[in-house]
Amino acid sequence: MVISDRARLLFVHVQKTGGSTIHNRLTEVLPDARQVKGVDRHGTLNQILRIEPELSTYWTFGMVRNPWARMLSWYNMVDRFRSSKEGGASRLDRKNNFMRTVGETCPDFEAFVMKGLDEFKRLQTPQWRYLATKTRRADFIGRQETLEADLRAVHAKFDIEWTPLNSVNIDRSRPDYKSGDPELGGRDTRYREQYTDEMRNRVEAVFARDVQAFGYEF
Repeated sequence: MVISDRARLLFVHVQKTGGSTIHNRLTEVLPDARQVKGVDRHGTLNQILRIEPELSTYWTFGMVRNPWARMLSWYNMVDRFRSSKEGGASRLDRKNNFMRTVGETCPDFEAFVMKGLDEFKRLQTPQWRYLATKTRRADFIGRQETLEADLRAVHAKFDIEWTPLNSVNIDRSRPDYKSGDPELGGRDTRYREQYTDEMRNRVEAVFARDVQAFGYEF
């Protein structure tokens, strides 16, 4: 998350939606950028407002992503953590026990979808739940698929000069990576090749609310 009291802005960071790129950009252009103490950087809007209810009046935004592409991206991140651990990078193991546990439980992408979605609650959380409470919804919900254009719109709203983005946490070996356009609007659908019909249906069932709310298709 990123909060600017001066701009009265709140960014809610949904995992695997280009949020690290946005976080870095906002902390660059907003001198008073901060987070809420005691809330994870991927905290939901409800968790954030529970600690600081006065933020409910701030202009709030976040990003969402095609659920099937998002699950593959999440697995690829877990796989990179596992590979780093096997290579002796113990710092990553200490940094994120969740990644270690998921990596040990799910040896491949099929297990991640068919088993991991059952065993790990964090993986099951629909994206809409990050961006809405019973009484409040984010003012703007952009798309990872159109990240640059949507973030430009945020810049324009707050009269912030636009400069080229430096995208981070990009896995250039991933099947849905589009050379020359990472995380900034690519609509490559090669992630489909990684799914069986059973896996596809499983993701659709778990994230049915996201599919309906945001109009995503496989």
